[in-house]
Amino acid sequence: MIAKLTGLLDSTGEDWAIIDVNGVGYLVHSSSRSLSSLPGRGEAAQMHIETVVREDAITLFGFVDVLERDMFRLLTSVQGVGAKVGLAILSALSPTELQNAIAAQDKTAVSRAKGVGPKVATRIVNELKDKVTGLVFSPKGVEMGTMGVTKSAPDGGSAQSAQQSALEDAVSALVNLGYKRVEAHGAVAKVMGEFGDDADVGKLVPAALKELSSL
Repeated sequence: MIAKLTGLLDSTGEDWAIIDVNGVGYLVHSSSRSLSSLPGRGEAAQMHIETVVREDAITLFGFVDVLERDMFRLLTSVQGVGAKVGLAILSALSPTELQNAIAAQDKTAVSRAKGVGPKVATRIVNELKDKVTGLVFSPKGVEMGTMGVTKSAPDGGSAQSAQQSALEDAVSALVNLGYKRVEAHGAVAKVMGEFGDDADVGKLVPAALKELSSL
C-alpha cells in the first residue's frame, strides 16, 4: 500500500502527474487544485496517496495535503461517487468550501462539479453532513507547501483564513448555547455569504440564530 510519494516531478497532464522516485515513475491521478500546486518539472514534489486496488488495476490518487485526501476518501464512500467524480468535486471546490457546502446542505454548490447531478449532490450532503465536522484544517494563516513545508498564505488565503476563523468562532459560540455542532456549522456556513469579507462573530451569531429558529 502506497501512502505517500516523494520524488521529482516528471510531467503532468489534465488530471495526472508522474512522480519520479529513484528512477521509477509513478502515475498519479489528481484534482486540478493539487496539480496546480505542484512545483515545476524536475523539482522536488510530495503527494499524499490513496491507493485503490482492483482485480484489473492498481490506481494511485495523489493530493498535496492530507485534508484533500481525507475529503476524497469521504466522497468516494458515498454510493455512486467514484474516483473520477470525487476528483471533479475537489477540482471545483476546495476542501474548506466543500465542508461548508455539506454542513450547510448546499446541494447547488456541490452540483457545480462536472458530472455531479442533483441526485448525487443530495446524497453527498445527506450522507456526509455528520462526518465533515471531524476533519482538521491547516493552522490559520498558513498553507501546506510542497514537501510539507509551511509558507505564508497569499492575500486571498489570508482572507479565507480570516473567514474560516470567524466561522469556527461563531460555531463554537452556538455550541456553547446548546446547539449541536453539525446544526451550528450548517447555519453559520449558510449565512456567511450574506456578509462576505465583512463576516465576523458579532454578525454571524445573530444571523445563524435566526436561521436556526426558522428550521
